[in-house]
Amino acid sequence: MGEATITVNGQARTLHDATTVAGLLATIGLDLRKVAVERNEEIVPKSAYAITMLADGDALEIVHFIGGG
Repeated sequence: MGEATITVNGQARTLHDATTVAGLLATIGLDLRKVAVERNEEIVPKSAYAITMLADGDALEIVHFIGGG
């Protein structure tokens, strides 16, 4: 299996080349319900996290929502 280098929030990250957005979020430890993901300047719908494959050179911005009172 090969590897892909992507950029997440400005930092380079290497992953297996068969990783989805959902897989990346699980690896990072983020709750899928509490994040918004932009891939190559386009918003990824939550319904597509499990099927959106990441590729070498992708740039992602991940925003994590934190609730509070």
